[in-house]
Amino acid sequence: MITLYTWGTPNGHKISIMLEELGLPYEAVSVDITNGAQYAESFLKISPNNKIPAIVDSEAELDMFESGAILIYLAEKCGRLLPPSGSERYECLQWLMFQMGGFGPMLGQAHHFMRYAPQQIDYAIERYHNEAHRLYGVLNRRLADRDYVAGEYSIADIALYPWVARHDMHRIELNDFPHVLRWFSVVGARPAVQRGMAVPG
Repeated sequence: MITLYTWGTPNGHKISIMLEELGLPYEAVSVDITNGAQYAESFLKISPNNKIPAIVDSEAELDMFESGAILIYLAEKCGRLLPPSGSERYECLQWLMFQMGGFGPMLGQAHHFMRYAPQQIDYAIERYHNEAHRLYGVLNRRLADRDYVAGEYSIADIALYPWVARHDMHRIELNDFPHVLRWFSVVGARPAVQRGMAVPG
């Protein structure tokens, strides 16, 4: 049994989607980041950076934090959704890192300054909206001649999808990125993705 510590954020949804795709038994535990539950000492023992998601795999006696690392671990545990070797593996991993290093952090800043910041700072809004637009453009070009981001459906798609699902918060119109829109519709139609996006409920 895997215990998933999560909240209804893009990073949390990455792991619930992955668990649903793999069909692994798991229990979702809500960590309410709106009231500081991520700073509890008990959670700190699992996630030293006080961030969701985190998992405890009782079978392997393993605790893990950082969503990208968890995706790789689960893919390797089950031998699915990440090519085992060669150029296909590194193609998938580089697009996972694109999400981890750019698409997620920059769009997270867009979320903050466009929606949650107590003061509207024009410079920050313009900066992160422009970067969001650029990143969607990168993804759109990548998807122009392929169904999925890295060949077959993989952890790269799973990592990116929940962030694109918040395109309205980035003030992005998906019709401006038709290849992303097509991919978003196809991935979003997967039953496991729909179930994962509903966790923790």
